[in-house]
Amino acid sequence: MINPFRHSRHDESGSPGTHRLSRRERQIMEILFREGRASAAEVQAALPDPPGYSAVRALLRILEEKGHLTHVREGQRYVFLPTLAQQSAARSALQQVVQTFFSGSVERAVTTLLSEADPLSDDELERLSGLIAQAKQDAAAESAERKDTEEAE
Repeated sequence: MINPFRHSRHDESGSPGTHRLSRRERQIMEILFREGRASAAEVQAALPDPPGYSAVRALLRILEEKGHLTHVREGQRYVFLPTLAQQSAARSALQQVVQTFFSGSVERAVTTLLSEADPLSDDELERLSGLIAQAKQDAAAESAERKDTEEAE
């Protein structure tokens, strides 16, 4: 669990993925995931109701300090890039949402998503069924492996 009084910009694991982002920081990350890389001016131009250039640069610096971005120098400008793949960042953010709003219960989160969403297509339902079946197999294999390890000790 994230300690809100902790001064570090990383969570206890040192990972930037679970640190909470402000609305503007999320918007910047969305731009950089979409574009792959961008300068401060390019980020500013892509933001809705953009703040001033100095504010954008400050936000980019904060995101870099938090470990979400890195930069490279290209001529006279800095170009910013995400440090995590979008899927990894999404997984981390989703884990935080499940922990915060559903007390860590994936089942409750999925139930909420399914009750709020438009009806799923047959293809989507088939893919979800396959993922559930795979999760059951993985859990059974892990349980058997744990049992074998305990018996060997």
